[in-house]
Amino acid sequence: MEYRNKLVLAPMVRALQGALPLRLLAAEYGADITYGEEIIDHKFVHCQRVTNESLGTTDFVEKGTGSVVFRTCPQERDRVVFQMGTSDAVRALKAAEIVCNDVAAIDINMGCPKAFSISGGMGAALLTKPELIHDILTTLRRNLNTPVTCKIRLLSKREDTVELARRIEKTGVPALAVHGRTIKDRPKDPAKWDEIADVVSALSIPVIANGDVFEYEDFKRIKDATGATSVMAARGALWNASVFSAKGKIPWEDYKREYVRKTILWDNDVKSTKTTLREIITHYTNLEFAEGKGVIKCGSSADVARLYNEEDYYNFVVSNWK
Repeated sequence: MEYRNKLVLAPMVRALQGALPLRLLAAEYGADITYGEEIIDHKFVHCQRVTNESLGTTDFVEKGTGSVVFRTCPQERDRVVFQMGTSDAVRALKAAEIVCNDVAAIDINMGCPKAFSISGGMGAALLTKPELIHDILTTLRRNLNTPVTCKIRLLSKREDTVELARRIEKTGVPALAVHGRTIKDRPKDPAKWDEIADVVSALSIPVIANGDVFEYEDFKRIKDATGATSVMAARGALWNASVFSAKGKIPWEDYKREYVRKTILWDNDVKSTKTTLREIITHYTNLEFAEGKGVIKCGSSADVARLYNEEDYYNFVVSNWK
């Protein structure tokens, strides 16, 4: 995995948003590296690898429930990053060993500020536990041939962020992603690009800058402001994955239809599809309009196809699975 001069699809806050259809769309529009949805190690250690002959995918299925926790395919093998939430090195390794041969890299989430993550000692809770960070990263690096990285967010003091980044670099990771907000910052608060720049100046490994990338031009703006070699887009890519295209974004309604077709083609979980559609609709219009209410009522992929007048496409795709 090469981390320099890359456009990157970020892992999403809600696990369902970074699924296969969005990753493939982002790649089609120019994303070089695509992070998957954050998956908690507690859940993943109970998964088994299954080859899905109908779809041509590799599915990681939870034993007992049969639910697909992570789905990938050969088309993204060289760019997909499996992101894990963990608070334990041994458990993280056990989870990583299940998936490491089917992805390009493993990443540890050290930035999620959500209560469920912090209460479990994961995500941003790790930012104040440098010894545990070292244990997790070095354990994975020693035992895996797959690249291992992590994604952090800013600490309240910029010098503390720099010190933590230096300690992470010493574990031997090939890159570090930095979200330019602190735990207390909200998405509406401007990302602190100047504090990302401090990290870039202190490290020799590639830094992936993340925060407030909503247009293609923002990739250059944040690179110029921070000195980072690579840039990661999250909400901007979720709302319209063509943000990665040098030609500019396509109309959001066209993107939405492309997304719906991708979810049908790859038999995406309807909860995942609805979560992403709700985010798109909320950003561009209003979830209380007829379309938004229609999405909320959908109980299956067939319902989504009907809502967007894609029944013929849905029937064609499904007929080829059998």
